[in-house]
Amino acid sequence: MTQAAAATSDAQDAAKRRAGTTAEKRSLPPRVLLERKVAAARSLRGTIRFLEKRRVLQATGEQLAVGQQAFRRASKRLARVRREIAYYERLVDRRQARRLAKAPPTAAIRAVFGRFASEAIKIAWCESRLVTTARNGQYLGLFQMGSHERGLFGHGSSAHAQARAAHRYFVRSGRDWSPWSCRWAAY
Repeated sequence: MTQAAAATSDAQDAAKRRAGTTAEKRSLPPRVLLERKVAAARSLRGTIRFLEKRRVLQATGEQLAVGQQAFRRASKRLARVRREIAYYERLVDRRQARRLAKAPPTAAIRAVFGRFASEAIKIAWCESRLVTTARNGQYLGLFQMGSHERGLFGHGSSAHAQARAAHRYFVRSGRDWSPWSCRWAAY
């Protein structure tokens, strides 16, 4: 067996072992399945890189054909795993959104902002006193986003939806609090 075929076969065997049986998949939470798919994608990308780098070594007819077949198989599998990753990411996001829909503002902000949560909570406190229905002219919600920003980044009635919109705005602004009038509160 050539190195290319061996690498592909090893990667596929490892991916199958990580994926488990169908019955096991049904009992596992989507977050675990997502982690497994990400690991399988990482392995397949390694296999593809290996095959791309060693194509020159497979110059003979039969080895070239085996290498090309292994490359196509790994590429197709990677495309399928990427679609599955997208599916599980959406599933995990929906579950988190349902769980956080009725969460208090601080819990929703912590879940969305991660390591910037303490700063975000200070900003939201300064802007709205952590009230999701706060209104100041055109500015609404926890983070007092204007109508233009709400149109670009979204808005919702729950603390989680408002935190996600503010996070998108925060990321777009370069992870900087300068768009908010209470930017001084974060520091």
